[in-house]
Amino acid sequence: MTEQRAIAVLGGGSFGTAVANLLAENGHRVHQWMRDPEQAEAIRLNRENPRYLKGIKIHPGVEPVTDLQAALEACELCFVALPSSALRSVLAAHAERLSGKMLVSLTKGIEAHSFKLMSEILEEIAPQARIGVLSGPNLAREVAEHALTATVVASADEDLCSRVQAALHGRTFRVYASADRFGVELGGALKNVYAIIAGMAVALGMGENTKSMLITRALAEMTRFAVSQGANPMTFLGLAGVGDLIVTCSSPKSRNYQVGFALGQGLSLEDAVARLGEVAEGVNTLKVLKAKAQELNVYMPLVAGLHAILFEGYTLDQVIGQLMRGEPKTDVDFISTSGFN
Repeated sequence: MTEQRAIAVLGGGSFGTAVANLLAENGHRVHQWMRDPEQAEAIRLNRENPRYLKGIKIHPGVEPVTDLQAALEACELCFVALPSSALRSVLAAHAERLSGKMLVSLTKGIEAHSFKLMSEILEEIAPQARIGVLSGPNLAREVAEHALTATVVASADEDLCSRVQAALHGRTFRVYASADRFGVELGGALKNVYAIIAGMAVALGMGENTKSMLITRALAEMTRFAVSQGANPMTFLGLAGVGDLIVTCSSPKSRNYQVGFALGQGLSLEDAVARLGEVAEGVNTLKVLKAKAQELNVYMPLVAGLHAILFEGYTLDQVIGQLMRGEPKTDVDFISTSGFN
C-alpha cells in the first residue's frame, strides 16, 4: 500500500537527494525542501541536482520545494538531512508544526557548544514529535546508483521504525531496526573523525596493515567513548558501527576521507575543505569530541593525535611517534574490565 500523504525530505544535499529518490521509486510523493530557489528550479527543469550527485536523474515523484512551512504541513513523516550547523536554526522557527510528526535524522554530526546529537536537538525543539535516526554504511552516490545497501533505523518508537522500513525498503535498499537510537547515532557521528585519519594515511602511502590497524583501533576507541556515555556496545558491531566505519575509512567517495587525503597531500585544512565544496562533518566533530573526551577522561589517542595535527601545529610523524610509544592496552575493550571486580 502506498502512503497517501507526501513524505518530506529536508535538505538539498547528496544524501537527502538519494533518500528522496528512493522514496519516490517506492511510489511515494516526496517534497524535498531546499533553501536555494535556484537549486530547486534547476532540479525542476533538468531533473538533476546541479551541485550534488551529478549525472543522477531525480525521480519525477520528487518535488523540489522552498516553502518549509507548507512542506511540514503536508507531511507526517519527515527525513531531516540538514547540515549539523544549520539544523537548529532552520527548524526552531517551526517548532509548533513539528509536534506529532515523525522526524528521522539523516545527519551524522554533533552540535559544537552543547555536544548534542541531531536527534537530541530535534527532541529539544519539538518535544511532542516522534524521533528516529537513520545511519549505516550509506555513501550517497552508491545509494543513488542502486548499489546494494543496508542501513539502520533506530528509535524507541517501534511504529516509527516500521513506517520508515516500509517507506524506504526496496530492491536495493534494506532497512534494519534498532532500539539503541543513541548508539546508532553516535556511531554515525564518531566514525567521520577516523575517516579523515584513514584518508591521510592512504595519501601518505601507508600499508594495508596500517589501514587495518587504524580502522580496528578506531572501532575500539569510538566504542569505549560511546559505552562511557551509555550506548550499547553491541550496536558498534553492527551496520551503524563497524559497517559505517569500514566504508567511510576505505572509500575515496567519503567526504571525510577526501579531506584527510587532501591533508595527506600537503594541503591546509582550509584548502582541503574548500576543495571538497561540501560539509565534512568530521572536522566539526573532531573539535567537540576532543574536548568531551578530555572532560570525561576517556582514552582516545587517535582523536587526540588528529586534533594535534589539524589544530595544534604537530606533524604526522610526531603524532605517530607518540602513538607508537603509547602503552598498549587490551586489544578488545568493548566492555570495561573494571566491571568484573
